[in-house]
Amino acid sequence: MAGKISQIKAPDHTQQEGRYLQRLADERIRVRVRLSDNQEVEGLIEFYDAAFIRLTREGAPNLFLFKQDLKYLYELAPS
Repeated sequence: MAGKISQIKAPDHTQQEGRYLQRLADERIRVRVRLSDNQEVEGLIEFYDAAFIRLTREGAPNLFLFKQDLKYLYELAPS
């Protein structure tokens, strides 16, 4: 069977996104978010649902960011 390509397709959703966002919110982990237009914003995820996340920022207005407009986000080291 060497060289045979698997016909099993990876799942579209792993159900891990919600757990990860909940951990970020519960543990108050600061994140940096890169948007589709390459802007970056930092803050804490306070709330999320299927369509958006709410990013709370210090000294700046809170943001509601649509997930479709996010390239990626990553955790920042504790300061």
